[in-house]
Amino acid sequence: MGQISIAAFRAKPGKDAEMLRVIDDRLPLLRRFGLATDRAEVRCRSKEGVVITISEWTSQEAIDRAHKTPEVLELWNRFWACCEFVKLDALPESRDAFATFDAI
Repeated sequence: MGQISIAAFRAKPGKDAEMLRVIDDRLPLLRRFGLATDRAEVRCRSKEGVVITISEWTSQEAIDRAHKTPEVLELWNRFWACCEFVKLDALPESRDAFATFDAI
């Protein structure tokens, strides 16, 4: 059974375009290794500019395998270079009964 993942990224100063390129590279790479499904990704942005992605892993085993796949680890290093990961509860919108974000 698939696993839905919601990830939030805040670009480091001057790294917005680079962060979006890394996000663009993420799903094609995961799919190439059979780690993510073909379900369409949803992207949105918080009022503070945090980019949120919603996508589907093929399984919990795929998530575990990603932590051992050198190409995925390299991608995650690219993320660390241009952004920080944000917990959803840190976003003001998460306090609303119906968290709403701008579509991108």
